[in-house]
Amino acid sequence: MALPRITSPHAKGSNRTQRVMLLVLAATLPGALALTWLYGVGTLANLCLASAVALATEAAILRLRQRPVLFFLQDGSALVTAVLLALALPPYSPWWLTLIATAFAIVFGKQLYGGLGQNPFNPAMIGYVVVLISFPVEMTSWPAAHSVGIGEGLKQIFGIAALPDGWAHATALDSLKINNRLTMDELRAQNPAFGQFGGAGAEWVNLAFLAGGLFLLYKRLFSWHAPVGMLATLALMSLIFWNGTGSDTHGSPLFHLLSGATMLGAFFIVTDPVSGATSQLGRLIFGAGVGILVYVIRTWGGYPDGVAFAVLLMNLAAPTIDYYTRPRTYGHRKAERGFKLGE
Repeated sequence: MALPRITSPHAKGSNRTQRVMLLVLAATLPGALALTWLYGVGTLANLCLASAVALATEAAILRLRQRPVLFFLQDGSALVTAVLLALALPPYSPWWLTLIATAFAIVFGKQLYGGLGQNPFNPAMIGYVVVLISFPVEMTSWPAAHSVGIGEGLKQIFGIAALPDGWAHATALDSLKINNRLTMDELRAQNPAFGQFGGAGAEWVNLAFLAGGLFLLYKRLFSWHAPVGMLATLALMSLIFWNGTGSDTHGSPLFHLLSGATMLGAFFIVTDPVSGATSQLGRLIFGAGVGILVYVIRTWGGYPDGVAFAVLLMNLAAPTIDYYTRPRTYGHRKAERGFKLGE
């Protein structure tokens, strides 16, 4: 009997979807707290606004599709998409930017393909890439740590009053990309965006997301293959092209692991069971591909951090990876041998 070859998207059983989503939300808490500690109310505003927009948009589309609204909202998938997207957006993003990104993620990244378990691309990354390409200035305006008060931040979010010039600064990845004259030591000494190993503040944020990711790994919500594939390949690529502290250095392995959205991507994005690869080998290859693309985009591409683009490109490759890494069918060789003996 011929069995169908099925590639992604893949959805888990619906009876455990809500539990999985709640665990994922719980695992994002360390990273959300670290971002809030560094940047203040901006991250909380992103989370609240994105969550409200995601639930409202999902409810509206479900109503248009004549599907039971409450049943699908309770699975928590829309809320997870909103939270991951909100954590990736710069704090104090204008309200309309968060609205556009979240609505696009739900409509074009999820519901357009039939809803949960049907989307071939990661919805949060689709929303992020759309606003990154459309509004590059707003998407690269990251505030200095501990520099914005609650009142000033809310005015910035809702466009009541702009913050003073200089409140935002280039991130460590931005600064390293355009540096061609200072050594790494000089750049770190002169630029407040650099921390001890990665970006200032980004080191703690990445460690917080690492802690949340290890919690999910402990709960066996996903296997280690995709995260390890991404992180190991990113570290290897940066080690190969790293020349120490010269002016044309592209950053040490530790710098790349603790800067940008590395850990958020490794444990919360590439582990998406719907848009990723299926087999263990396939997940390893999928994660490795993301790691390579992240380094290539960071170093030679037009954007300082390439996690979202890398994930979407590998989402395209997931069906091909599944085709060439599908596991051997149980009993296939024995049956084949018996058929030859019968001849």
